[in-house]
Amino acid sequence: MAERILAIGAHIGDMDLAAGPYLAQNVLDGGESMLLALTPGERGHPRLPIDEYRRQKIAEGAALAEAIGARFEVFDDESDGMLRADDAVAGRVARLIRSYRPSMVLAHWKRSIHTDHENASWIADRARYLAGLPGWQTDTSERHGVARLLYTENWEDADGFRADTIAAISADAYERWLAGISGQAFARGETYGFRYIDFYSAQQITRGCLNDVPRAVAFAASEPAMARL
Repeated sequence: MAERILAIGAHIGDMDLAAGPYLAQNVLDGGESMLLALTPGERGHPRLPIDEYRRQKIAEGAALAEAIGARFEVFDDESDGMLRADDAVAGRVARLIRSYRPSMVLAHWKRSIHTDHENASWIADRARYLAGLPGWQTDTSERHGVARLLYTENWEDADGFRADTIAAISADAYERWLAGISGQAFARGETYGFRYIDFYSAQQITRGCLNDVPRAVAFAASEPAMARL
């Protein structure tokens, strides 16, 4: 079923990898998808200067979004490695939620080896709450309740993650995602050598094998549930 989905990642590339195939599928199914990066992820290159890599990351994120038919937003004034879990950032996301009015939010799992990811998870959950809270900044925006929040499957956020929601990914959605993610230097393994594209492609095949479809992505529901998207 087509949705209006907002995927909230700590850095450009996080949701591109973990949620990108499903966002592409949602667009193909007639829905709307948006990628929001809370920082550019500008400190993630061992050789390029920070400002240069910030510009590169933003260009790469925009290109991925275009490839899968999604909208793209980045808080380019927030800093990679220093993302704050506070109401200033959460309120900024809440206002975007009220403007975009998604039916579903995708976020990082609550526990991670990366502090930015844990903070981004808190921000997404808090923003969802604020966006639907009666009386919160109703002078500037109309409240909006997000029906569902799902946590994405990310190798850095594996502690305690238990998949309970599965979404099948078509060949067309996979190819659109692959074309987009292949344009990101870190995903190609050019920063610290991790084979992100291979890992997430294999993960889709694994989830597909376990659910009798060619490819799939998995999520954990914010409330206990067993579901197939």
